Amino acid sequence: QVQLVDSGGGLVQPGGSLRLSCVASGSIFSFNTMGWYRQAVGKERELVAVVTSDRTKLYADSVKGRFTISRDDSDLVYLQMNSLKPEDTAVYYCTAVSTMANRYWGQGTQVTVSS
Repeated sequence: QVQLVDSGGGLVQPGGSLRLSCVASGSIFSFNTMGWYRQAVGKERELVAVVTSDRTKLYADSVKGRFTISRDDSDLVYLQMNSLKPEDTAVYYCTAVSTMANRYWGQGTQVTVSS
């Protein structure tokens, strides 16, 4: 059974930083794409950043220049978030898509940016 465990959220002041981590386990297939989505209260889930197996990266316009996604091996992904803003407040979900095109989600980690 595939499991994604994401962590690293918390409460931070505007302008601060957080680093999210996600580890995948239980898959006999490798993951093509891993990354992060987020969902704020009352809003739809939206893409934040993803990275492919060849390390191609895609960012939402709202986080470009502030967030950096990185990936170790095939089943570890990180999101370094700098210069955080109140509008970054959301539950952040790790996601992974296997080579069999199955998508998996982590349980989510809360990020709150507030003074």
